[in-house]
Amino acid sequence: MSAFKVNFSGRGHNYTRNEIKVVTDVMRSADPLTQGRYQNEFEEKFSKWNGSNYSFAVSSCTAALELSALLCRLRPGDEVILPGHTFCATAIPFARTGAKLIWADIDPATRTISEKTIQPLISRRTRAIIAVHLYGLMAPMPEIMRLAKKHNLRVVEDCAQAIGAAIGGIKAGNFGDFACFSFHTHKNMTTLGEGGMLVVKNKSVARMVPGLRHNGIRPFSSKRKRYWVPAMGNVDFDLDHVWPYNFCIGEVQCALGTQLLGRVNGMLTDRTRRAEKVKAALAPYPELQFQHTPVGYRHAFHLLSALYDGKPYRKTNDDFINLMAFTYGVKLVVQYYPLYRYPLFVKAGFGKAHCPNTDYFFDNMVSFPFHHGLSDRDFNYMIQSATKTLDRLQGS
Repeated sequence: MSAFKVNFSGRGHNYTRNEIKVVTDVMRSADPLTQGRYQNEFEEKFSKWNGSNYSFAVSSCTAALELSALLCRLRPGDEVILPGHTFCATAIPFARTGAKLIWADIDPATRTISEKTIQPLISRRTRAIIAVHLYGLMAPMPEIMRLAKKHNLRVVEDCAQAIGAAIGGIKAGNFGDFACFSFHTHKNMTTLGEGGMLVVKNKSVARMVPGLRHNGIRPFSSKRKRYWVPAMGNVDFDLDHVWPYNFCIGEVQCALGTQLLGRVNGMLTDRTRRAEKVKAALAPYPELQFQHTPVGYRHAFHLLSALYDGKPYRKTNDDFINLMAFTYGVKLVVQYYPLYRYPLFVKAGFGKAHCPNTDYFFDNMVSFPFHHGLSDRDFNYMIQSATKTLDRLQGS
């Protein structure tokens, strides 16, 4: 089928006229076009908006994860606990350090890792926990942080899908030692396709980030009589024997990000309203089970995924997706193939896992189109199509 009536979009939201104007204004006037005042403003406003200590704008969430992996000071033989049910970029930066990846199972209701799924995996070699806030719902961070403190472990929050999510009023990114946000094209807030933010809790650790982000560049420490002697800038290690990267982001993206922070909450409200409408409309069908949001949690609803348990009708998620796609023209997908099934991780020696909840959920999951730009007409059509599909699958 070449065209869908309701597509699964790769664009998280549309841009307003003011946002487009900001982009064109910065294109005309910014000097330089990277590492300038718009980056500083974006970082400051993000810290204030999110209630975070130190924020650093970077080229992507993967870049933020790479920096957090470096700053965890991992060595070959160390172990890192993380979910197998996540995007591959969560894991690759930590594997690159030489650490061993230990796959944690997900809670069947929330579909995130928890202290109960992490605890049995902790060993004397464990050094860090990567807590992924998946689909917009945070992992249970108060419990995870208590566990990490007990065992003296670093915690990295992967907040790629969770901007604006919260537990007890505390926003995502304010629990762990590091937090990594994404402004990729799919996300709830996107800075022209790519972009990210690294949040660091500790001040002394935060001092290392600018150099690690930008080729080890820093001012010369001594006072200079001539600004050009011996050169424009100095280059040095921030961490001994750890080579820096270039993870810089453009001024245009930073200016746009600053502007978007003004309407993230509004978009989150829209997403929540729509998610609740879908769940209410499909509540009569217990075979479709949406992600459980615990009391006191604020879900960011980046995606709208569900488990389809069609065994009573001898049906599978393939039947559900096939009918939605080729009868009603609504493109559903399945997401987050368990990482330990991918050739990349199998070949690297990380192909073994005991994650029955992860396997069961992935093998039965569906994900609905849920981008912010979806029109009300298409959104309502999607709901109507889902009810018709579920009725047909029950009766056939």
